[in-house]
Amino acid sequence: MNTQATGADWRFDRDAVGTFVFSRCSFDAQTGIAELGYRFDDSPEFVEVVTVPGAPFTLDAEREQAIAAALRLLHLIAGVSYYKAAVPKTIVIEGEAIDRLTADFLTMVYENGLGEFAYRNGLELRGEIQFPVGVTSEVSAQSLGLRHHALVAIGGGKDSLVSIESLRNIGVDQTVTWIGGSQLIRACAERTGLPTLNLGRAISPLLFEINREGAWNGHIPVTAINSAIMTLAAIVLGYDQVVFSNERSSSYGSLIEGTGEVNHQWSKGWAFEDAFAAYVQDRIAADLSYYSLLRPLSELAVARQFTRTDHYDAHFSSCNRNFHILGERPVNRWCGACPKCHFVFLALAPFMSKPRLVSIFGRNLLDDESQTAGFDALLEYRDHKPFECVGEGKESRAAMTALTERPEWQHDAIVQRFAREIRPQLSGEDLRVSSLLHRSDDAHRIPPAVADALFAYWDRA
Repeated sequence: MNTQATGADWRFDRDAVGTFVFSRCSFDAQTGIAELGYRFDDSPEFVEVVTVPGAPFTLDAEREQAIAAALRLLHLIAGVSYYKAAVPKTIVIEGEAIDRLTADFLTMVYENGLGEFAYRNGLELRGEIQFPVGVTSEVSAQSLGLRHHALVAIGGGKDSLVSIESLRNIGVDQTVTWIGGSQLIRACAERTGLPTLNLGRAISPLLFEINREGAWNGHIPVTAINSAIMTLAAIVLGYDQVVFSNERSSSYGSLIEGTGEVNHQWSKGWAFEDAFAAYVQDRIAADLSYYSLLRPLSELAVARQFTRTDHYDAHFSSCNRNFHILGERPVNRWCGACPKCHFVFLALAPFMSKPRLVSIFGRNLLDDESQTAGFDALLEYRDHKPFECVGEGKESRAAMTALTERPEWQHDAIVQRFAREIRPQLSGEDLRVSSLLHRSDDAHRIPPAVADALFAYWDRA
């Protein structure tokens, strides 16, 4: 590490770090800037900056108290980006202490949200993460009289666009919201024609320095962090809903032989959504609803909804290589070689004409034999489900089965190979796409009035 840049006589040594410190957090209503501070032992402070546009903000005492609670939650959740660099045994929270409920919630987020990170790095974190408990209980949240308006997260892919169009069609006022500087997401947001909000998030540059010095690195629960950022923004702006677009498939992870289930998208799953939403209403704002609009749907059902309009065909992308902080990005919106490209192509194919789909991606991925291994992983054939935000194996198998029965697809190389080699091994399994399009009756957090109108709209599809 360049100590001249930090002004501190400190060198990062992953194995020598003993303590991770949540040092401070602050929010300035005059600028809309939140600062989140962290340290390792006696290291320089790592400062992350989150910005809510529209300052200055005029806040009453109740909103200020709720903002303080939301800020602290954000501080504690966003710390996962820094904690993972050394995964030290001891955690210290300076300033206001937390109670057992908060500590247990954070332990759940860190253990499960770092599940893939731990697996890939050969670490065992379960039972090792101990958040200190300093108080017996905390103040319950009050209703703030928030305005009926939704901050809807947009990620540039099909799922969030389905949510946005669904809310538009049932008359819910919304602001399309994203975090960071992606121009692809901005273009998608502007394409909606709705009000937009771009929240800023600047990770401490020191984190990138210690990554080069040998810090542990890997996947973190980004959706958990973004959820906390948008919760803070909703209270600052006085809105009563934070909406994400996580379908029911996201609750299911990859089954690893000898390890068990590891869910790349755990913070998109129901367990996180339910716990986070309950915590927000119990401890931050009783009238703030956090929910995923697509929780009752499978990935295939979402794909079918997306095909109802071609308004976003030239603008959307679910290829995660577009959103890497560092490294190469695709020249076009789709790299055509990653699990997300494979899955979105396969999920849309049963519901979209072949010329339209090939036009979106620029080529036919199902007629490229070099892509065979990637599709096998989606099918969970001789491999586990990829560590990516993709649907369940049964969805991919059903979609591929449907294509074997479509004249326009059945002669493509990967579809032919599936029909010849894999399909005969699946006798007895329900491979009908139609069986996966039904809305689930499982638990969800969608407010009742929204749910009634939403389900009626989907059922008309």
